[in-house]
Amino acid sequence: MSTTSAATAPDLDRLVRHLRTALPERAVITDPQRLRTYECDGLASHRVVPAVVVLPETTEQVQHVVTACAEQDVPFVARGSGTGLSGGALPHSDGVLIVTAKMRRILDVDIANERAVVEPGVINLDVTRAAAPHGYYFAPDPSSQQVCSVGGNVAENSGGAHCLKYGFTTHHVLGLQVVLPNGELVELGGTAREAPGYDLLGAFIGSEGTLGVVTRITVRLLRAPEAVQTLLAGFRTTDDAGAAVSAIISAGVTPAAIEMMDALAIEAAEQAVHCGYPDGAGAVLVVELDGPTAEVEHTFAEVKRHCDRHGAFEIRVAADDQERATIWKGRKSAFAAVGRISPDYIVQDGVIPRTALPEVLGRVARLSADSGVRVANVFHAGDGNLHPLVLFDDAEDGAAERAEAVSGAILDLCIEHGGSITGEHGVGADKVKYMGRMFTDDDLDTMQLLRCAFDPAGICNPGKVFPTPRLCGEVPGPRRGVHPLTEAGLADQF
Repeated sequence: MSTTSAATAPDLDRLVRHLRTALPERAVITDPQRLRTYECDGLASHRVVPAVVVLPETTEQVQHVVTACAEQDVPFVARGSGTGLSGGALPHSDGVLIVTAKMRRILDVDIANERAVVEPGVINLDVTRAAAPHGYYFAPDPSSQQVCSVGGNVAENSGGAHCLKYGFTTHHVLGLQVVLPNGELVELGGTAREAPGYDLLGAFIGSEGTLGVVTRITVRLLRAPEAVQTLLAGFRTTDDAGAAVSAIISAGVTPAAIEMMDALAIEAAEQAVHCGYPDGAGAVLVVELDGPTAEVEHTFAEVKRHCDRHGAFEIRVAADDQERATIWKGRKSAFAAVGRISPDYIVQDGVIPRTALPEVLGRVARLSADSGVRVANVFHAGDGNLHPLVLFDDAEDGAAERAEAVSGAILDLCIEHGGSITGEHGVGADKVKYMGRMFTDDDLDTMQLLRCAFDPAGICNPGKVFPTPRLCGEVPGPRRGVHPLTEAGLADQF
């Protein structure tokens, strides 16, 4: 992978002059104060000021920037709206940050074929807004969908509250136009739902910007459901709420969404948005069903029965869209709301089997009690995707370190129970050190082979996802001598 030093650092002044020949003057940023605007994504604990920021408006401009970086061996990082929570769009201090926020055109809404073509800077919710007059919508709905970009959704394979029924971004993308790290423009996938050959489209989605820069996306549109019903159920404990979730799923009901918040998360949401959740609740469930009217009515009655049987002391049913929005407001604002009850916090993201929820939440509570570090729990209960919010005050000596230790211990719990260190936020820069706990060296080397195939020079979002330098000319961690994959003729070391 590419490295730079004082002796080998690229001539950035020459690169900037070259970029300004192809991009508008204001699209190339070198002013130190303006550069600081882009020093982090939504994970503000990781900060790096880029050397150069560019704001292209066309595929050709992106291709020009990437080609120039490749020719001069300059690292580059792609960034959309900057709402990521893993440091995936963290800039390189000696590199170029390619911000696609100005590429925000919806190029086509093809209702007859149930698809749309958009640029990477298009805001997630704007795709639904464009399709809604025709009775369609775009299913992936991250909590930040009012501000996050579709290009970023592709990079992180974003999910959202409704991924239980509708899946992640990868299930709703038909094709991509991509600028590879050498500047070549390629098409992955297409307009059909299936294509022969290797699934390069699937490999690219969720690759966290390490394989190239997306410049156009063809997405699936779904017909808006005939009926939608949303309820809010208050429980005394998270165990009771978890038991209700298991009962609902075990009964063969697949809600569009089942979300859970514990008492601390509810407290934060109340202070922030006054969502009016049930007083005295140790946990709340937000359950949403959609589909044909008759099916929704039948399954909704079943969901209510299971909530009653497992201790729900209050159940509210949204009577209209406004009440539905009010119920969701507390859940959608949960991450930001925690800032009302703590000056600093870590947003974690891990996955466990749904049936392990009671045990894992109990152990998280013990970790919190033993360490004195508060943890607010918000999660997609239906698929076991946890989002514990680890609270601390950075002004207090050692508080950040204790919070990091608790955060890491929660990820260890996820791995121990057969889960994952990330469900939808990605690895980025933040979770690199945990990859070795989940995967063997051989696993990581195999993944890196794919990355090297796309980016042998190692200039595309370097330092992300993988915990140690591997292949592509890097020193392969503790290993010495020829890498076994190279020796076998399966990989090259440059």
